[in-house]
Amino acid sequence: MVSVQINDNESIDKMLKRFKKKYERAGVLKEFRKRAYFVKPSVDSRLKRSRCKRRA
Repeated sequence: MVSVQINDNESIDKMLKRFKKKYERAGVLKEFRKRAYFVKPSVDSRLKRSRCKRRA
């Protein structure tokens, strides 16, 4: 869980910016999107192969 303590003489904007950075680095949103729906392993490997071909 990501949490941020507000420091003395710190604006809410700065605190929010720190929170967003921590949230992004923790990978919470990425993990949520990954777990939002189930992808069969065969479909997952097919998608990975197609991504590699596009990148190459």
